[in-house]
Amino acid sequence: MTKSPLPASIDETLKLLGKADYLADRSLATVLFLALRMGRPLFLEGEAGVGKTEIAKVLSQTLGRRLIRLQCYEGLDVSAAVYEWNYAEQMIAIRLAEAEGNVDRERLSHDVFSERFLIKRPLLQALEPDVNGAPVLLIDELDRTDEAFEAFLLEVLADNQVTIPEMGTVKAAAPPVTIITSNRTREIHDALKRRCLYHWVGYPTAERELKIVRAKVPGIGKKLSAEVVHFVQALRAQDLFKSPGVAESLDWAAALTELDVVALDPATVSDTLGVLLKYQDDIARIEGTKAKELLDAVHAEMRAAE
Repeated sequence: MTKSPLPASIDETLKLLGKADYLADRSLATVLFLALRMGRPLFLEGEAGVGKTEIAKVLSQTLGRRLIRLQCYEGLDVSAAVYEWNYAEQMIAIRLAEAEGNVDRERLSHDVFSERFLIKRPLLQALEPDVNGAPVLLIDELDRTDEAFEAFLLEVLADNQVTIPEMGTVKAAAPPVTIITSNRTREIHDALKRRCLYHWVGYPTAERELKIVRAKVPGIGKKLSAEVVHFVQALRAQDLFKSPGVAESLDWAAALTELDVVALDPATVSDTLGVLLKYQDDIARIEGTKAKELLDAVHAEMRAAE
């Protein structure tokens, strides 16, 4: 992995993302540039599938930094996120010391609570020095955790350190490049947001989404890619439980390419809706007559634009 310097301008940030075919708008590139230059965490909110997580992966790839991912879930605690002790190995060490007659309790206590027995989880790993520079730390879907874990994160985000009672405080020499994502299933506390720069990642315009599809699915035809994007954009205007994100657009485009589809027709749309929509109620609402109606509108729009 080759280390690259941080971008020196917003335009360089756009180019950096573009190297990995991540086509960002200028507002996102601006806040990302500021987060990198200021050493501040970047908090990204938006619907699922709009590319929030991908930003951390792209930064890791283009900057040549290690990616450390903490996938959040309900009940996430310190032992899974920061560290825990290898109790089995500690017990073996204690038994061996007792068998050898070495029962200096103070020294034994110090030995078993040393780094040798420490299992480092993502947040602690992110504070360690790296020859390629501070790693990219992705705290993914923070809204899935509870407020107690949020409160614990404050120390990490504010001071780039964690406290291990048995060992003391571990502080990063340089702050990790921290990306926090949320699908906004619940509100994140203001105290945590204040420590971050913020950006809402929305759905892309049709023009930008078309560029994304053509960059990520290079085998797709010009006509089909345009139909895919216009149809997905039309779907997002419908009353759906979960609108398709960019990830679903790319999956659909790739699936249609695998099926050697040249142009969309109502039957193909209905047969492949399960790639775009992930709830049966949404599929039932769109398939058949509604799919044909939307596709007819897409074709009319495209003809008018020619």
